[in-house]
Amino acid sequence: MGDNPLLFDRQVSGMLLVTMEVFRMGIKSFFINQSTAQFWAEARKTPQYSLFDFLHGYIYGRWTHLYIAIGTGRHPLAKKLAPLAAWVEKQSTAGKPAIADTDAVSMADTYHGKALPLASARQLVLINEDINIPDLEQVIPYKRARAIILKNPAHVVALNCPCRAAKPNPCLPLDVCLVVGEPFASFVMEHNPDQARWITQQQAVEILEAEDRRGHVHHAFFKDAMLGRFYAICNCCACCCGALHAHQTGTPMLASSGYVAQVDEDLCMSCADCVDHCQFGALSMGSLYSQVDVEKCMGCGVCVEKCQVEALSLKRDPGKGEPLEILALMEKAAG
Repeated sequence: MGDNPLLFDRQVSGMLLVTMEVFRMGIKSFFINQSTAQFWAEARKTPQYSLFDFLHGYIYGRWTHLYIAIGTGRHPLAKKLAPLAAWVEKQSTAGKPAIADTDAVSMADTYHGKALPLASARQLVLINEDINIPDLEQVIPYKRARAIILKNPAHVVALNCPCRAAKPNPCLPLDVCLVVGEPFASFVMEHNPDQARWITQQQAVEILEAEDRRGHVHHAFFKDAMLGRFYAICNCCACCCGALHAHQTGTPMLASSGYVAQVDEDLCMSCADCVDHCQFGALSMGSLYSQVDVEKCMGCGVCVEKCQVEALSLKRDPGKGEPLEILALMEKAAG
């Protein structure tokens, strides 16, 4: 293959074209089920989406738990497969132009989450119409994978969290990852029937609210291999979540909600409940009241929900980007 991934692409281009033609002719029986055909149909409509991206997305969606367990180093084969994982990461970014600039594309650009306060997460799972917002540069501050293109958004699957499932003694319950819209919901459900279940939008809200009470952070996840768009809401804890761990160890996979926490010094009772529940380590106790490290704060709102005296609130911070508030984004797109 050599060191030039573009040369490698040219060398196998004939094979890829033949493979794509086979798909085009409708010979889909090799992939067994309809959800794969739907995934492929969407892939063909997606700009800058290669056959490698499709295969990557297919592997990720079909064997999500194995993929995440290896990626987080929690699988027994993780060390042996590390070179393969590194190659896949390299191919995922090599030769890909950024959407808005010419800087190099990093792994975090292809796979990332956006923190959501509970109200924003509720909005996202209660949408009842298809949405096509292809570029959210100000909302999702990454070079790629930042579209919200929802088809059949009422199709929601609760998936056993791959990060939790890969850990001994994980946080419970497991089925708290919400796969939203098509072709993702059907694809994940058909390929992971023992790890997933269909739920209603109201049940999705109930999962979000229960996870919020547990102090877990809602993230809308985007992945290049998943058609470069939003596909799931994960409910994350620092003890189990691979993305949170990666973010805290130098891979900036998570974007701020666009808000930061602020403390009402007159109301704070120095109980430290907010400090104990902050998943990002952004709160500490001062001599009289809790203090916020604005650089670390992701504006998730967990601390606000946990403060019994309402001494904490969220405020907009323009330096943290725009919020992912889907109703406002839909109104803006329509206007």
